Amino acid sequence: MEKRYFTRLSAGLILLFAISVPGLQAQDEEQPDNRPIRPPFETISLIDNQTTVNLYKGSLQFEISHRFDEIKDISDLFGIYGSANTRLALDYGITDRIMAGFGTTRDYKLQDFEWKISLLTQTRSWSMPLSLSYYGNMVIDARSKDNFGPEDQYKFAHRMSYLTQAIASIKTGKVSFQVIPSFAWFNGVEEGYNNMNFALSFGARAQVLGMSSIILEYDQPLTQHEALEVKPNLSFGVEIGTSTHSFRIFVSNYSSIIKQYNLFYNTNDPWSGEIGDFHFGFNISVRLR
Repeated sequence: MEKRYFTRLSAGLILLFAISVPGLQAQDEEQPDNRPIRPPFETISLIDNQTTVNLYKGSLQFEISHRFDEIKDISDLFGIYGSANTRLALDYGITDRIMAGFGTTRDYKLQDFEWKISLLTQTRSWSMPLSLSYYGNMVIDARSKDNFGPEDQYKFAHRMSYLTQAIASIKTGKVSFQVIPSFAWFNGVEEGYNNMNFALSFGARAQVLGMSSIILEYDQPLTQHEALEVKPNLSFGVEIGTSTHSFRIFVSNYSSIIKQYNLFYNTNDPWSGEIGDFHFGFNISVRLR
């Protein structure tokens, strides 16, 4: 009798275990996936704006940004034969969340130092619904002293400008969006211009074929100068990515590359209907390591 009871008890325990294990596995499978999402953008910049993407620790990236002249007619090959603006930059990942870099730009001989810090990362379960980064730069206008007013009033600080941005992005499926409030300060400005300036920027990227995407940016200045009517910035194009490179080809209604100069000194109207208000441009990002 005891043996038969023991046998029945053993069979019951085995059956209970067999039923419980799949249930435990199902509970585990129902746990939310709190891993970070795949990067919402191909690289650290979209067209002219930074993204929430940061460099990994120890990684090094070289960036070439090029803007052709205004699109006019076939005689100058729609701006390609005209004057151009170029920026060369090198960025380094100090940690997985902090990067810093240096760039040099042809127009105004601008020398810029930039940094970015990743604060929040969107998760796959949407427990964290967005990614958030802080970006800043410090720019030096390296032209000769006579570009900064009377020589007896010249100070090196007049060459300096600064940009601060909060970058928030959301990725859903193969589409990513971002919004960027911006604050810029220029130490030395001419009469009729503002030292303090605000703007709001938007960006989007949609993957269409493998590593290829459609990209779009729009900047709305919120500050106007008395001496100059600042126009919004509009740019759109395509992006092609590889394991080590990102190529972006686009048109834009501005030619400056340093962000605070685009935001607060652009006079080309994107809604004028004039093709001459636009420029062809391209960016190439190369991951060196």
